[in-house]
Amino acid sequence: MTETALFTDNFYILDDGRVRQFLVTGEEDALLIDTGFEDSHVCEAVRKITDLPVKVILTHGDRDHAGGLKDFGECYLHKGDWHLIQDGVRLKPLSEGDVFECGGYRFETIEIPGHTYGSVAFFDREKRLLLPGDSVQKAGPIYMFGEHRNLELYIRSQKKLLSLADQADTIIPCHHEYPIGPEYIGRNLEDAEALKNGELKGEKHPVMPCFSCKGKWTEFYYE
Repeated sequence: MTETALFTDNFYILDDGRVRQFLVTGEEDALLIDTGFEDSHVCEAVRKITDLPVKVILTHGDRDHAGGLKDFGECYLHKGDWHLIQDGVRLKPLSEGDVFECGGYRFETIEIPGHTYGSVAFFDREKRLLLPGDSVQKAGPIYMFGEHRNLELYIRSQKKLLSLADQADTIIPCHHEYPIGPEYIGRNLEDAEALKNGELKGEKHPVMPCFSCKGKWTEFYYE
């Protein structure tokens, strides 16, 4: 069951214990960031909060973020992840610099490919609030295995986010502990570079087709 909590003014966190989404309510409409798994029933959770029209934007196209799309019918998603979405959903392109305003928030789109080719972050510079999807986390694991991941791009994107770190106070990832501070951008980057350089020992995952590679701060699931 997806639980809801008011985090700050007009900004709700929806969490089913596996993945979280974000709902911003305005006067005339609402903005939903990610839709959870299909069985998260995010639409039901949203409708308990607001009956306003809802605009959906996705941090990326993995099924734990896009599974509830069928209940909304359309979304904004970077074209790099369109192939991850099932038929029957109207997709609108999402690109660097696109801005979404609602409820006193102004989220700017920042392209951060790596975790997926279409991964983006949403950044409210005035409120110093960063929503990085799965690309910044405390401890992890961060999934970096499979054909739609790219470690080199992930490292470049972390460097891009690191250049913005002094403009952010609060980071809310979609998995694991939250909120976290901007220092975790550099920590994830440090361990990703160690992973690329072969410095992290990997142990075969007991279920998934990958290895668990633990760095100083971050665990990655990697091939």
